[in-house]
Amino acid sequence: MFQQDLEAVGDSLALSALCGAIPLLTLFVLLGGLKVRAWVAGLVALVVALLVAVVLFGMPAGPALLAGSEGAAFGFFPILWIVINAIWVYNLTVATGHFDVLRRSFEKVSADQRIQAIIIAFCFGALLEALAGFGTPVAITVVMLMALGFEPLKAAAVALIANTAPVAFGALATPIVTLGTVTSGASDDPRLNVDTLGAMVGRQTPILAVVVPLILVLVVDGRRGLRRTWLPALACGVAFGAAQFVAANYISVPLADIVASLFAALVVVLLLQVWSPSEELRSTPATGESPSGGGGVAVAAPPQVDTRSEVVKAYAPYAVIIAIFSITNITAVKAALAEEPWTYLFSWPGLEVLNPAGDAVATTTFTLNWLPAAGTLMIVAGIVTSAILRISPATAARTYVRTYVELRSAIVTVMAVLALAYVMNLSGQTSSLAAWLAGAGGAFAILSPILGWIGVAVTGSDTSSNALFGGLQVQTAAKAGLDPLLMAAANSSGGVLGKMVSPQNLAIAAAAVGMAGREGDIFRKVLFWSLVMLAFMCLVVGLQSTPVLGWMVPS
Repeated sequence: MFQQDLEAVGDSLALSALCGAIPLLTLFVLLGGLKVRAWVAGLVALVVALLVAVVLFGMPAGPALLAGSEGAAFGFFPILWIVINAIWVYNLTVATGHFDVLRRSFEKVSADQRIQAIIIAFCFGALLEALAGFGTPVAITVVMLMALGFEPLKAAAVALIANTAPVAFGALATPIVTLGTVTSGASDDPRLNVDTLGAMVGRQTPILAVVVPLILVLVVDGRRGLRRTWLPALACGVAFGAAQFVAANYISVPLADIVASLFAALVVVLLLQVWSPSEELRSTPATGESPSGGGGVAVAAPPQVDTRSEVVKAYAPYAVIIAIFSITNITAVKAALAEEPWTYLFSWPGLEVLNPAGDAVATTTFTLNWLPAAGTLMIVAGIVTSAILRISPATAARTYVRTYVELRSAIVTVMAVLALAYVMNLSGQTSSLAAWLAGAGGAFAILSPILGWIGVAVTGSDTSSNALFGGLQVQTAAKAGLDPLLMAAANSSGGVLGKMVSPQNLAIAAAAVGMAGREGDIFRKVLFWSLVMLAFMCLVVGLQSTPVLGWMVPS
């Protein structure tokens, strides 16, 4: 049995905190400074965390390795289990060509690039974020925008900026699930669970959602675009924010982005039936070279006409996912699936850890909810989708294997980062950092979103940031006299704004638009907006820590 010690290094809290920060600094320097590949940086930082735990914090090697193994296991199930299976469903639609049908149906809604940015980058991007996350929305929407005639740099900037408000609930709320797991063992506050954390985040990011579509039309067409298309932009933002708030607080945390994205898209489509901009901003029509190849006159590419049946099939996978998750979130069904044999709770073998007060740490209990897990439900959705799209079992199986191959680096990265987080949390490194940061007192409420922003900017993942800093936020809040629930949520809400400047997302966007090696150009295009929205979120969280907006925090 191992007991954590806040002053393990030299009987000094400050020195212990600085030593506890070494694994994080290692990860940040390797990723941000030396630009080492994420999976390599994650593994190196994990080794450093193990050495710090054993050599400096006195944790026996056995428990330290077991802590890392539990973190890695949690990284695969349920986190990667969701991501892999969600991307598999998307890959099925690509393999059958129905994703192209979906893109063309979006194009028919409006030829105005400002409206297209709202519908594709924000609404559809949010749906992709809800189902897959981890860079998928940027990679897909930026290609769609390019196909519709957007300039490469503008397409990349629009896709990155749009991928903000939905991120906290991405991949069926994987960041919130992770946050609930790492914070439940850091505090005895009963509110630190997925439902209440999701509700709190759902009272922060919807405020951000209102302004994001307005920023998008400003980026696409400057002040003129804002003057002429502020109405659909505002309607989209308000609709998304309202739906995200309602879903996160009263319906289902995993479904929050799905409900919000579909409702926002519906509002924009309905608005376009009775309103249109005074002047459309159109792209240059797609053209094809003359058959002779001798520089002849280019001709417009003939439009492809999709049947109503094909369009329905293109939307079917998303309808299936919504239906399945809606059924499993019915109170009676949810309660039944939480019992054996569908769900098992067990203590991680051989891992016994006490916090500084002498109480057992809750994070050593592992939940194996193999059937109600979001990833398992996505497999069910994939099987139903295969039947609807008439995909053979062999093709579906090959696509599934290919999805694992495509995500192999991400799999190693996520498992390494979660292992790192568990080693830091269980060895006491995170607790020492928290106790030291608590010296900031009430001012920590303003700094809290910045910590989340740094985590996502470096790791490229709100899930990873929550794993790294979730426990730290809660422990610091308790020592500084702040609300642990608010600070935990602030880590996720502030983190979403670091997504657009993370090296991974920048690399994805640059590769998709043919600007590999020019990530710096895209970075300069989006940095201002990232910092402006971060300052706005810091203000919101700061006010929520006071009586001014304190009523927004669930009791």
